[in-house]
Amino acid sequence: MQPIKDKYAEILDRMAVLSDGEAPVDRDHVLREGRPEIRALIDGIIQAHLEEGSGLRNAEAIFELRALARQGRPTLILSEHYSNADLPALIYFLSGLGPQGREAADSIVAVAGIKLHEENPSLRGLTEAYSRIIIYPSRSLEIIRRRIKEPREMVHEVLRGQSLNRAAMKALARVRGEGRTVLVFPAGTRFRPWDPDSKRGVREVASYLKAFEAMVLIAVNGNILRPSPEGEMSADLIVRDRLVMTASPVFPCASIRDAVREGAASRGDRKQKIVDEVMRRLDELHLRGERERNGA
Repeated sequence: MQPIKDKYAEILDRMAVLSDGEAPVDRDHVLREGRPEIRALIDGIIQAHLEEGSGLRNAEAIFELRALARQGRPTLILSEHYSNADLPALIYFLSGLGPQGREAADSIVAVAGIKLHEENPSLRGLTEAYSRIIIYPSRSLEIIRRRIKEPREMVHEVLRGQSLNRAAMKALARVRGEGRTVLVFPAGTRFRPWDPDSKRGVREVASYLKAFEAMVLIAVNGNILRPSPEGEMSADLIVRDRLVMTASPVFPCASIRDAVREGAASRGDRKQKIVDEVMRRLDELHLRGERERNGA
């Protein structure tokens, strides 16, 4: 078990060179298309760390979602988030399932936080390899509030975040109209065992359920790139593991909102309750995936 920055220093350097030409993050550059030349390097790392039995279960649901997207129906994937390898692994698994899988993989556009682009240049390639819309998450602003003491600088950062997120919403409408599938991590950050709050869904995700029609949940069991207690993403530990991703059946996005409306959770922060219901369903899917992963 080694930090990825040590074991794959040469490959990370090559990815950094390939990513040097990308424009800085601003409101005119929030939608980025994936870079196949970087993705090929990441695929090699993933392949070297997958144990027997790894793979994507119920990929047919994602194929069904893709068919709906081709019909012009807005489609969404909400996934658990344990690792910066989650999106790369999903794309890797899909791409190995023939032409249908490759088409589904190429149609996915992930919503990605700005942190990986700006604060971790050595790992920027993990993001730039994949099509994504860059946002300024509320979690990032909370971290910056604790760090910035100068009020003028704080105001500047808040205004920048608002500008980026307005542009991101326009980009989201564009890709939705193009029949592509949007992937969101509802926790907004990787789960870290020493920080239970990192598994709580962020309330902004409720807005996605209003903007899309059909969705699939994805549970992630196993982890080949484990968060480091040091906090730096470049210190994440690369390990071999049996990584199993499980897709739920396709279901209407409105069904989650309806379930909250009809339940006892009608009072209080309704958006948070909607996201809590998403996380509850992901937990159920995760438990089933873990039993299968362990052969139970």
